[in-house]
Amino acid sequence: MRIPRALTIAGSDSGGGAGIQADLKTFAALGVHGMSAITAITAQNTRTVTMIHDIPVEMVREQIRVVVEDIGVDAVKTGMLHTVEIISAVADEIGKINAPVVIDPVMIAKSGARLLREEAVNTLIEKLIPLATVITPNAREAEVLAKIRIKDVDDQKKAAEEISSLGPKAVVIKGGHINGREAVDVLYYQGEFRIYVGERIDTKNTHGTGCTFASAIAAQLAKGYSIPEAVQTAKEFVTSAIRYSLPIGSGHGPVNPTGKVVKEAEKFRVLENLRNAVNVIEESDWVADFIPESQSNLVMAIENPESLDDIAGIPGRIVKVDSKARASSCPWFNSSKHVASAVLTIMRYYPNLRSAINIKYSEEVISAAKKLGYIVSSYDRREEPPEIKYAEGKTIPWGVKTALEKIGWRAPDLIYHLGDWGKEPMILVFGEDALRVLEKLEKIARILRNNK
Repeated sequence: MRIPRALTIAGSDSGGGAGIQADLKTFAALGVHGMSAITAITAQNTRTVTMIHDIPVEMVREQIRVVVEDIGVDAVKTGMLHTVEIISAVADEIGKINAPVVIDPVMIAKSGARLLREEAVNTLIEKLIPLATVITPNAREAEVLAKIRIKDVDDQKKAAEEISSLGPKAVVIKGGHINGREAVDVLYYQGEFRIYVGERIDTKNTHGTGCTFASAIAAQLAKGYSIPEAVQTAKEFVTSAIRYSLPIGSGHGPVNPTGKVVKEAEKFRVLENLRNAVNVIEESDWVADFIPESQSNLVMAIENPESLDDIAGIPGRIVKVDSKARASSCPWFNSSKHVASAVLTIMRYYPNLRSAINIKYSEEVISAAKKLGYIVSSYDRREEPPEIKYAEGKTIPWGVKTALEKIGWRAPDLIYHLGDWGKEPMILVFGEDALRVLEKLEKIARILRNNK
């Protein structure tokens, strides 16, 4: 089994949003073993950099040497190299490594602090940039390196050609700092331009975008992808990291390189829980008793759902066949509107109540639930305001909030309504996950059967 290995040579960000921390998160998210040589320790948060402590040059060299000697390196990424001495040492050591090199010419932090001393710019140009497989300046950094003003894509192209003359194999001019509805990056490679267009996400939480982008390129190169392929993946990856950025601190919050990975893993866990719940349903002799005329759906949300797309259910619902309950198909996301809407609403108040099932109404079920000590509430659909009743998708959120208010905003186990014209009376049973919802329902079923 070949394990791709990437080495980041950069500064440490005590706030965890950029630098070594962002690089290692990116490597891990893309399936690459990450290693690090720390060049500086910064004291920083989302607002400012208050101190920079440069690591002794020989220690920087030694971190690189021991990693190369024992583990090996498939790609190198450089970030903050604060001084002439550190740049020179890093260039010496990189020159001995037979692997692609991605250089992120970090100059100024989001907060405005200088991360590259002015006297070190020439050393960067003369010693390090000629070693680059890919260099990834943003528009501001490209203006310094190319000595031209960058206002649009044509300027990005001119700057890329100019920087290419300094020796790198490929140049990517990032367009995140250029105004426009889209974020456009320009790759200049083998005498040709490639344009990468991405969604511009409206957020101030973009700390670490440059580190994440360059590290994603390095990770893909470590896995053997071509430069254009690596840049394409990096573009998509950093857009995702911005989409899942973290609103923490009072300044520029960090992007989140692991956001999508965590979300996809959580989706798998939700589907696994629902599949196990479906097995319980289909093996039971009691679930069918609860299925209403409009049929049932059992849903479960991921943590922190944003929309119905983040809530899985049973496409086609749960139906009654003879005396058994059957799922019409395998669980999947965005497969329910009404029950999922109830879960999405209740999670704004109780994030742990991530699952629910709708069952047919009966006074006996409500009585059994209360006997079990469950918290029960209700709402009256006849009391819906006109602006709710005649607006698509607003009834259930209104009903859930009305029911919560009725019980003093406590976490409910059951919420029911008695129907309206053309609307079947219904009960919703809530729980932490799909299996726990069924546990509650089974306890109710036992009481009902014992009462017969």
